[in-house]
Amino acid sequence: MRKKLIKRFTGIRNSGINPKGFHPSQIKFYLILLPLTVVMVLPIIFIFSHAFKPPDELFAYPPRFFVTNPTFKNFSDLFTKMSNSGVPVSRYLFNSILITLVTIAASIIVSTTAAYALSKKRFKLKKMLFAVNTVALMFVPIAVTIPRFLLIERLNLMDTFLVHILPGLAMPVGLFLIKQFIDGIPDEVIEAAQIDGASDVWIYWEIVLPMIRPAIATIAILTFQATWNNADTSTLFINSESLKTFAFYLSTLTSTAAGANVVAGQGIAAAAALIMFLPNLIIFILLQSQVMSTMSHSGLK
Repeated sequence: MRKKLIKRFTGIRNSGINPKGFHPSQIKFYLILLPLTVVMVLPIIFIFSHAFKPPDELFAYPPRFFVTNPTFKNFSDLFTKMSNSGVPVSRYLFNSILITLVTIAASIIVSTTAAYALSKKRFKLKKMLFAVNTVALMFVPIAVTIPRFLLIERLNLMDTFLVHILPGLAMPVGLFLIKQFIDGIPDEVIEAAQIDGASDVWIYWEIVLPMIRPAIATIAILTFQATWNNADTSTLFINSESLKTFAFYLSTLTSTAAGANVVAGQGIAAAAALIMFLPNLIIFILLQSQVMSTMSHSGLK
């Protein structure tokens, strides 16, 4: 009985949001969306184009959008600077990869368990807790820098590996999206499993998680972007070079090069920006269908 219910409702939740095949009635949508798509793709094209511009095109006036004479000199200069680093570049890269993977896994566990409790369980202060999370969506990270610094100092997390991970576990937007997604799961599915004697852990693992895979993919992307591109934590809370991240290393590398040679610094900065952007683009391309499904269901009850 449980397996039939899971299969039935999982199939409904994970079904495609777009019709199969092409119909002439869809032409009007293409006429609107294709020009919009071109405008949205332009920044991505610029990042790639800018990274391969020679110095004369980087400082050309008026600025050029597309590169005319592409060159790999920006990347060769970047790799040369990396080879002269006191701490091996592999150490910064290892830190970023490890921190990103651990933060994504922990953030998914925290967000999904909290969202399941707020959506399907009954307890006091439930509405107030969700309201606090909703209010937290209004605060940008820079607005809570000082309270975060004081809290981290009181917890003795300064200059430790955990300072990279713990602040990223509670993502208000992640909890909000997943709760809205779980709200769409029929209560009858949960009740049927409870009648059969299933525990909350079993319901969470076998029923809820398979039904919210698109939302989990979305949270994974958001957490990846926030963690992979984060250089502020290494700047504010870390003193040891061996604990700093690849994003921090590239930011200091480009600023050092810019201080010594403005032309070389701009080329290195353009190449570094592309290197930092590529993982974000690849992750989004791989999981974009899940993201679209999340956006289509997050507001439905």
